[in-house]
Amino acid sequence: MGNYIDAFVLPIPRKYLNEYKQAAKSVAVIWKEHGALAYYEYVGDDLNREGTSSFPEFVGAHEDDAIIFGWVLFESHETRDLANERVATDPRMGDLIAPLTHSKRIIFDAKRMAYGGFKPLIQSI
Repeated sequence: MGNYIDAFVLPIPRKYLNEYKQAAKSVAVIWKEHGALAYYEYVGDDLNREGTSSFPEFVGAHEDDAIIFGWVLFESHETRDLANERVATDPRMGDLIAPLTHSKRIIFDAKRMAYGGFKPLIQSI
């Protein structure tokens, strides 16, 4: 039970979802090259349950936003830390992220993203 994950949730304007998806496919390859065992991103489909806070509320989503939930699986916390260092300096990441964050049509806004690293509590496969 030594695996470790980084998890995240973020809003993406629906009109840019395909563009984001293409960038995410490339990001997944980079993460795996630097030590991730697996990389997952899902788009929200059923996000409201009475009596709970919703992901859209949590990230301050707009009406036209899709909600992305993802996680990256690592062998260990140490492997994750090393992968984070390597990914942060990989020039391909800048090439992929810049068009999503530095244009008049901001697709990805990190200020509206929730992120965290998680160690196992239970695992049932």
